[in-house]
Amino acid sequence: MNWLDKAIAFISPSLAYKREAWRKAYEELRNYDAGMNDRLNAGWRVVNSTAEQTDGAYRDIIRARARDLERNSDIQESIIGAFERNVVGTGFKLQAKTNDEELNAKIEKLWKEWCKPRNCDVTFQQSFDEMCRMAVRRTKIDGGIIFIKRYTKDGIIPFSLQIREVDDLDTMQTGRDGKRIINGIEYNEFNRPIAYYFKKYDVNGYYSGESERIEANDVIFLWKKKRPSQIREMSEMAPTITRIRDINSYMEAVSVKERVAACLSVFIRRQSPAPGASFGRQGRSSSNTYEGKTLSPGMIMELNPGDDISVVNPAGQGASAADFVRLQQRLAGSGQGISYEAISRDMSQVNYSSARQGLLEDQKTYQIEQKFLIDHLLTEVYETFLISAVLSGALNIKDFWNKKKEYMQHEWTPPGMKWIDPLKEATANKISLETNQTTLAEIAASSGQDWREIIDQRAKEIEYMKQKGVIGFGETSQK
Repeated sequence: MNWLDKAIAFISPSLAYKREAWRKAYEELRNYDAGMNDRLNAGWRVVNSTAEQTDGAYRDIIRARARDLERNSDIQESIIGAFERNVVGTGFKLQAKTNDEELNAKIEKLWKEWCKPRNCDVTFQQSFDEMCRMAVRRTKIDGGIIFIKRYTKDGIIPFSLQIREVDDLDTMQTGRDGKRIINGIEYNEFNRPIAYYFKKYDVNGYYSGESERIEANDVIFLWKKKRPSQIREMSEMAPTITRIRDINSYMEAVSVKERVAACLSVFIRRQSPAPGASFGRQGRSSSNTYEGKTLSPGMIMELNPGDDISVVNPAGQGASAADFVRLQQRLAGSGQGISYEAISRDMSQVNYSSARQGLLEDQKTYQIEQKFLIDHLLTEVYETFLISAVLSGALNIKDFWNKKKEYMQHEWTPPGMKWIDPLKEATANKISLETNQTTLAEIAASSGQDWREIIDQRAKEIEYMKQKGVIGFGETSQK
């Protein structure tokens, strides 16, 4: 209260009370409901802090819970599988864009050979496409994944990749000698990574207490930054793992209830002890015990005299489980940017229009993920691959260092997307091409193909058909 309110309160407390009430009502009219501390928002107490202060305390436990659901939840696996299939699928195709078509063919051929497990992976276990699929999975579950450039003598060129988990960052490293080290990463004054510290393990796989410092130029750390103050990853499943866990718990309860309800059992109640029963101390003791305490199909059990049965029979779970799970799956999928149909494979409630609209929205999500991989992983790996190939002599490009940017020009063709009704899509593509609304390159890229390869292959097929006397498509007989 200001001096005027205090003066009025001294003279007329009732008038001062009315002034205060009207002031609060006016403030409520001009404020946000989301910022009020009334009964509707009771218990909702939050504070503003930096991203690292928010994430650092929960990063490890959220990652551990996301991994637990990855191992044990089919719903979580369906979400991750949808991203693996549609973001990477069978892999990205490289198109070298130098001015020399012969050189382009050599580069693309060498790239295909390098992508084999014995060339691109230091462990000789994964192809490059498999690495990309793992990158999608781990960025979803763990929040990030780390690729280290290793320059070895194995393979067709002296360059391969080593994959490390985010757990391998040595978070026990502290700043020293003027170095700013936070959570295993050394930063400059602009929060740009300078080097990474990785744990060293002994032959038994245990942490040896030592670390390996690797310059940031040789490290590709895949993670998505959502706030300017964020410096480390956070699991992308964080908004949905609680819902997925609730679905699993609910389904387990319904499953147990339905299994019990499906058990046919018979209980025999006797008014007097069974013939031949003893009346000693031993008999009295055994008369109060039962052979089993669980319900199993076809069980026939005799009750003790005077015993009765009380059945707890919660109603409704089995009948409403489908609708409840469908709703929860829909919410879990939307939290990750994809539709219910994409993760459930349930197409019973869609028609062509709604299915196509949902597919288009899903493709936008997948295209964002594909662009992320291209910008942060594929391009970086390809440029290092090309430099290593030139240095090792696998590619002979005389003026490479004078025109390095020109020789590094390239494009990536993501895996193609299939349509619900190919006839309608083909007709639409034909009209768009004839009216100059699209190009053959765009149409081919949408199906994951190179337009040059399509033309070359069709030319070979048409020529072969002519040699065999077969009339090709779109041709008319001259006889």
